[in-house]
Amino acid sequence: MEKLIITAAISGAEVMKEHNPAVPYTIEEIGREALSAYNAGASIIHLHARQDDGTPTQDEKRFAQCIAEIKRLCSDVIIQPSTGGAVGMSNDERLQPVNLKPEMATLSLGTVNFGGDDVFTNTETAIKAFIERFAQKDVKPEFEIFDKGMLDTAHRLIRQGLIQTPAHFNFVMGVNGGIGTSIRDFAYLVDSLPQNATFTVAGIGRAEFPLAALAIIQGGHVRVGFEDNVYLSRGVLAKSNGELVEKVVHIAKELGREIATPNEARQILKLEA
Repeated sequence: MEKLIITAAISGAEVMKEHNPAVPYTIEEIGREALSAYNAGASIIHLHARQDDGTPTQDEKRFAQCIAEIKRLCSDVIIQPSTGGAVGMSNDERLQPVNLKPEMATLSLGTVNFGGDDVFTNTETAIKAFIERFAQKDVKPEFEIFDKGMLDTAHRLIRQGLIQTPAHFNFVMGVNGGIGTSIRDFAYLVDSLPQNATFTVAGIGRAEFPLAALAIIQGGHVRVGFEDNVYLSRGVLAKSNGELVEKVVHIAKELGREIATPNEARQILKLEA
């Protein structure tokens, strides 16, 4: 079984210091949390940018500052900006970080209700435009999957020649309006993957570590971090993203999976070193 790639989603767009005081907003805090995750074993930093007051932003200059700080502290880590941004942002706004030509970035393959009036909108036209921009900038997509129908979209776009294979997917499981967190749900997504695909699993809230264990056993990869969950265990806030990564490393070692370095992750994901 190939080595385990751990992605740390260090900040997100919605989680705030009121949820956990260690959630990073400033450039310095973003660097601190990226370093903590990297030192613990993460090879990918999934990045949302924030203004100093915590407001989410897709501003290209702010992303450039965050990336420079992360690279200063952990030069070989893979940085994976989000093009999801925050609910209500325009497509052009969301795409700004791709102009920086990162190795990877996220690309969602469908629309999902996030609860209440929040709808994360991704029309088929927009998805195709995002794929085209990624190709122009030579950025590898991590396709974000919130439900099984989004994998059906992936299959269709592969047949149309718009998605290049082997593709990499991230199962985001447990959000309002998306797929659940049961073993059945997990198996359904894995069984629905395109041929030769790689996958990561991001479990939301209390599902984070049980789904991490399933992914490790199944040969997939794992995402943890404050974007998805701020607790180390029930009622115990994590002191850093690094603590969350450390817990995954411990689970992986107990289950016999070695941890991939950033350059090993590049080889697994078919990125250029």
